Amino acid sequence: MFIAYLLLRPNNYSYFWKITYKEHMARIFIVEDEPIYLKTIKYIVELNPDNEVHCFTSGKECINNLHKRPDVVTLDYYLPDMSGAEILKHIKSFDPDISVIMLSGQTDVSTAVKLLKNGAYDYITKDNETKDRLINVINNIINNQQILRENKALKEELGKKYDFSNALVGQSDGIKKVFNLMEKAIKTDIIVSIYGESGTGKEVVAKSIHYNSSRNKGPFVAVNMAAIPSELLESELFGHEKGSFTGANTRKIGKFELANGGTIFLDEISEMDISLQAKILRVIQEKELNRVGGNENIRINPRVIVATNKNLKEEVSKGTFREDLYYRFLGLPIHLPPLRDRKTDIPILAKHFVVEFIKENKLPALKLTKEALEKLSNYHFPGNIRELKAVVELGSVMTNTDEIDASDIHFQNDNEPMDWLKEELTLRDFERRLIRYYLDRYENNVLTVAEKLDIGKSTIYRMLQNNEI
Repeated sequence: MFIAYLLLRPNNYSYFWKITYKEHMARIFIVEDEPIYLKTIKYIVELNPDNEVHCFTSGKECINNLHKRPDVVTLDYYLPDMSGAEILKHIKSFDPDISVIMLSGQTDVSTAVKLLKNGAYDYITKDNETKDRLINVINNIINNQQILRENKALKEELGKKYDFSNALVGQSDGIKKVFNLMEKAIKTDIIVSIYGESGTGKEVVAKSIHYNSSRNKGPFVAVNMAAIPSELLESELFGHEKGSFTGANTRKIGKFELANGGTIFLDEISEMDISLQAKILRVIQEKELNRVGGNENIRINPRVIVATNKNLKEEVSKGTFREDLYYRFLGLPIHLPPLRDRKTDIPILAKHFVVEFIKENKLPALKLTKEALEKLSNYHFPGNIRELKAVVELGSVMTNTDEIDASDIHFQNDNEPMDWLKEELTLRDFERRLIRYYLDRYENNVLTVAEKLDIGKSTIYRMLQNNEI
């Protein structure tokens, strides 16, 4: 029944793999001694043409080929030469990062629990639902591995530890004070709280601290708290167990667990729902968590760096932020000055961004004229460093010579929404444009936009989901 049902629906599974894996490549071992079942599993996995599949009919064959470094192993519990438990032990001894999915015809719960405790990623019984569950589990594994690969690639790209003078450019007193505090932050694992307006470089500071600290070999995991719907945030942070809620078809490892041994950066922490704040406080204090729907206490040890563009003390007074969490997060506070308070740094930053841009795009050498630098220095930059970078890059494109002049420098019109009144728009179109304008202005922070416009955040999420804005 299982095989017949699968073969009747090849196109559906091919499409599923196509949209799920898209750019992933995975090496998968299938260890199964029953020929028909082996072919069936192989067929499922190879529906994704990017999967590299190796098949083995014995435990010894699998162990002898571990040097090929599989990403995933689907392992039959009963094999002629060795038990699945023995093979699992060999695999985990060779490389604990290899994900092993146990497949068995028996439904004994104690066996499944024992295998999971010994390192199996999942335990799947052989029945009519095996095909769906197997695809979902492999998909989840590859997605989690992609996060780890991205962190590794980032560290390799950095090559050597961050140089503060490269990460944060400037010579003003305000930025020198930031450098001094960062130097103190890298010497211990103290929680760091970074305050500053949008576009001042909070994540750059967090990465600089991480890659200069003793944790630089561990992952750096960034989470924008405002970009994730509140009902999904707990699962995103702490993970969930399979079956813990509708749609939880596989186990998910949360961001705190992924950041173990490294650093977790929680951006826009003021946007957290207050009901979640107590759980985060417990995780930080106890250094352990429970996945959603799970009972196991999982020990973790990530460094915590938080950031916000709001005054947390005022949020505490309003009752939107817990006082105990505020003091727990306080740690070593670093205040990033807005660009309008670092006027002397504007020419330095502008020249730096021009050099970066022409290097990245392999353009001829460009320089900013005196008039262009004066125009930049006299602007208030509500978008801070991020806006300056965008303006300079646009100027690099707009110039027709080897110089960027004042006429090549263009600022966003603060009165842009007023121009819409000159057009004949429906009320619905005007609403869409207004929400899109505010989303751009506040970096897609749905909660802030909902607050500014006095509308429900669910309205914005729905419009985004339906591609209305």
